[in-house]
Amino acid sequence: MLQVTNLHKTYVVEGNPVPAVRGVSFSIEEGDVYTLLGPSGCGKSTILRCIAGLEQPEEGEITLGGKVLYSGSTGKSVPPYQRNLGMVFQSYAIWPHMNVFENVAFPLSYGGRKHSRQEIRDYVSRALSLVQLDGVEGRSATLLSGGQQQRVALARALVYQPSILLLDEPLSNLDARLRDDVRKELRELVKRLNLTVLYVTHDQVEALSLSDRIAVMRNGVIIQEDSPEDIYLSPKETFVGEFVGKANRIDGVVTGEDKGMYTVNTSMGESFQGKSLRCELKKGDKVVFLIRPNIITVYTDKPDIKTNMIEAEVKVVTFTGALTECVVSSQDVLLEVQTSGLVPIDMGQKVYLHFPPELCRILPTKD
Repeated sequence: MLQVTNLHKTYVVEGNPVPAVRGVSFSIEEGDVYTLLGPSGCGKSTILRCIAGLEQPEEGEITLGGKVLYSGSTGKSVPPYQRNLGMVFQSYAIWPHMNVFENVAFPLSYGGRKHSRQEIRDYVSRALSLVQLDGVEGRSATLLSGGQQQRVALARALVYQPSILLLDEPLSNLDARLRDDVRKELRELVKRLNLTVLYVTHDQVEALSLSDRIAVMRNGVIIQEDSPEDIYLSPKETFVGEFVGKANRIDGVVTGEDKGMYTVNTSMGESFQGKSLRCELKKGDKVVFLIRPNIITVYTDKPDIKTNMIEAEVKVVTFTGALTECVVSSQDVLLEVQTSGLVPIDMGQKVYLHFPPELCRILPTKD
């Protein structure tokens, strides 16, 4: 198990201290994929580099399997090559002058532990087989596709069976279709091998589809740590709700509550109902009403529904294949809507929107 406790890291920019990580704590259980998710500059890659030993924190503690890798109180810091970590960088860091075998064998040939030539051949063969690159050992790294380079980098990280695998934006350099394929392969691989993984990304789809736990970060701190389902369906703050997936945000004031269902008078001049799953609200509280575009049902004829029903005009229609994405206007407020690509919708068309109260989220105004 990896344990990070009260980690602090500050950089100096033009003579001024800039906190990058501010008291972050979390743990990763064996066999879990734990993802640090957040925008650029939130501190997620800095945390990963501190765990790898590539950055030196000022305070905190990092332990792996009970072994202290870093302790701010004692000054202990284990060198990177002695931490038994595998790491895949965003750029892959593939050596262009080496062939595939030499790239994968690099940690064994130049690491802290000595291996025989036969052991190196066996370990490299096993690692390449795991990532389905059998038979390409002698190929030049410069002749590999982006997806193959990503697999070589992964094989190199796995070759000496590390205690934990650190992945820093590993799919960001792949095109959209290849990224989707490799993401599915990676999920299957880490679960089949029962790997413990710390994954860093700003991509919400990667985080939701790969992770057992997600920590959403902002400004050097963890805002919310939860399962992918709870991060998406039950955000604690509006930042989480808007960053992880698309969300329509409408400001409002609580006017009533009945059995956990709150009524909110919104800036649209309409009253909507929704749930607050994380805190108790009272009448008069200023809140944010969040509606996911994919929970909205579009009707061309007015249905017999009284709650959370509005009339709107279609302003923009974008056909993306499986989905049609629309921007609609109601009471001078623009809302994003996602519906089936088979539903015919035209610009300028009058439609009726319904969003189920049990799927709408109400959050206190904090940010």
